[in-house]
Amino acid sequence: MPKHNFIDYVRLYLRSGRGGAGCVSYRREKFVPQGGPDGGDGGEGASICIRGNAQYWTLLDLRYRKFIHAEPGDPGRGARKKGRNGVHIILDVPLGTVARDAETGETLAEIENHGQVATLVKGGRGGLGNWQFRSPTNQAPDYAQPGTDFVERIVVLELKLLADVGLVGFPNAGKSTLLSVLTDAKPEIADYPFTTLVPNLGIVRYRDYRSFVMADIPGIIEGASEGRGLGVQFLRHIERNAVLLFLVPVSTEDVAAEYAILRRELQNYAPELMHTPHMLAITKMDLGDDELGELVQAELPEGVPVCRISSVAHQGLDELKDKLWQLLQQANPDEADWENADWVPSA
Repeated sequence: MPKHNFIDYVRLYLRSGRGGAGCVSYRREKFVPQGGPDGGDGGEGASICIRGNAQYWTLLDLRYRKFIHAEPGDPGRGARKKGRNGVHIILDVPLGTVARDAETGETLAEIENHGQVATLVKGGRGGLGNWQFRSPTNQAPDYAQPGTDFVERIVVLELKLLADVGLVGFPNAGKSTLLSVLTDAKPEIADYPFTTLVPNLGIVRYRDYRSFVMADIPGIIEGASEGRGLGVQFLRHIERNAVLLFLVPVSTEDVAAEYAILRRELQNYAPELMHTPHMLAITKMDLGDDELGELVQAELPEGVPVCRISSVAHQGLDELKDKLWQLLQQANPDEADWENADWVPSA
């Protein structure tokens, strides 16, 4: 996907529809000169909703829709005719979209499933016509309810990518190269930092026609959790991954220290990420040898699953996929039949 087409943040001004007013009317027909009240109710104002669509990967369609106004309900009419309801506006968004009130920061909705619908601003209620207020002691009411007013709200939509495996590492750690080798994705690859400025997704094909989705998250830097660089924008895409794969090049001066920095940035941003299953891949092994790789691995904390790989030389990739698949099964014990089912985005 071209960089300029990946939009993961939009700010919208939303206004729902006003409810239609109830009608004051009396039945007047031939041979019925003094009929009772027959004013109909007003129609409901339209609401504005968002709906999850698994075919969408970006908020691009909403980038230029800054102001969205829903239509009001029509007023009621005589002969107990109810006014027409306003047509609801439903905005399709990618899975992983979070809607927040721009002023209070309140989370209004989190879209995780295809077809899931959430109302952001509710339309006004239609007013009751005078027919609804008739009674034995008031047989000709001369009043009706006005419709309730519209609701205005400024909403921020943020996209947090849903993927099975998220690649985490400093710039130039080899994330894009690994994604291009394991999947059909074609991210931009170069030998300078911050080549990747937007996340990329790819489907990794595994044995027996099974597969899982891998996300290449733009490189983070020390201090990203405090807003340094574009860290916070990048880090939010890590929250929704079932498994995290940390990548550190074997040529790094201190692999264990770099791994610790990455973990600390994630912990500072969202402590719950410490409970996400993860493993470490020591990359670019084509630049070193097995002895160096073993020495580096010995310096790492105990209990960290490690795999030594080279995307360029296709070294250790099968072992990497096996370990990732095992972690995915552990992370999704209640997932539908992994052996036979097609892939479904993880929650």
